[in-house]
Amino acid sequence: MNDLASTDLIYLIAFCAGGLAFAFGPFVLVYFLAPRWTRNTIQKTGQAIECGMDPIGDAWIRYSAVYYLYALVFVAFAVDVLFLIPVALVYNRVFAVRDFVELTLFVGVLSLVVVYAWKKGIFAWNRR
Repeated sequence: MNDLASTDLIYLIAFCAGGLAFAFGPFVLVYFLAPRWTRNTIQKTGQAIECGMDPIGDAWIRYSAVYYLYALVFVAFAVDVLFLIPVALVYNRVFAVRDFVELTLFVGVLSLVVVYAWKKGIFAWNRR
């Protein structure tokens, strides 16, 4: 094996080891840092949230669909940032007019999403 191939293999192994460390490291860290015992205050260790107070009501309540639609709008704008930042970094290097048209169309479609959500009343938080 030549020197270049062995160097590439070392980089590949180091990259995989780093990925595994980032994937399993939090689990190992939590295992070592987690408390080994919980407090037992009047038989409350079986509760989902042990805060010393009795829970009120059922944990399974129905949420309005507005919360989910609001979350979907947030995800749409998070994806928007994932597209706009790389395009903005290479903007005006080779195809400035094409990049400007792409950005204008993309932001225009997202603006239509906001207008649609506004018309549907997603942004209006009415209490019932």
